[in-house]
Amino acid sequence: MSTPPGNANPSELAHFGALASRWWDPHGPQRALHVLNPVRLAYVAQQVPLAGKRALDVGCGAGLLSEALAAAGATVTALDLAPELIEVAQLHLLESGLQVDYRLAPIAQIADEQAASFDVLTCMELLEHVPNPEALVADCARALAPGGRLIVSTLNRNPASFALAIVGAEYVSGLVPRGTHHYAQFIRPAELAAWLRAAGLLLDDVQGLYYNPLNHSARLGRSVAVNYIASAHRPQ
Repeated sequence: MSTPPGNANPSELAHFGALASRWWDPHGPQRALHVLNPVRLAYVAQQVPLAGKRALDVGCGAGLLSEALAAAGATVTALDLAPELIEVAQLHLLESGLQVDYRLAPIAQIADEQAASFDVLTCMELLEHVPNPEALVADCARALAPGGRLIVSTLNRNPASFALAIVGAEYVSGLVPRGTHHYAQFIRPAELAAWLRAAGLLLDDVQGLYYNPLNHSARLGRSVAVNYIASAHRPQ
């Protein structure tokens, strides 16, 4: 299975593209991502020693995780389909001095051109924003080298996630812009596990990813009721 060119929602791309100019503002609309980013990076580094590894960051936004992976020693290629985000990501490299190969391209194209090439692939907070997340998982798997690892974070689909991620985060606290999430597109861990198996990957770990809006802190934990992060590998 390969991701069709239409495996992107134009309204989603427009929504996130409109946030591009403030993506790197730690107190802006992406504040939660800034807080979560060190926890996500630590989880990735725990699963894969990053120094010298080839990394692919799918749905990179304006590069928060991409730059962190590069700073940890990985050779990073990063993809997004919103041109505004890629432009801001490339400009930010002038400030950071890091090296990231940013591309305005779908994962399906990279999986075709560079199949079985990457040691680690990250796909954070993207699956719940595309029309066909199962196809996206399959394309990610095609890009992984044997022994390579896919790290995914997304949102569970249940009453708790609706209450916290949409009602609480978007309408009560204003933590994230309204319209960022759509409950019907949230993904249960069992669904993700089935897609990983179908793509030939073995699921190794699933943990909850917690964000505390009161003190703006983040951590991992056992409960996967709302946000969660998972690690799977492609067998040798």
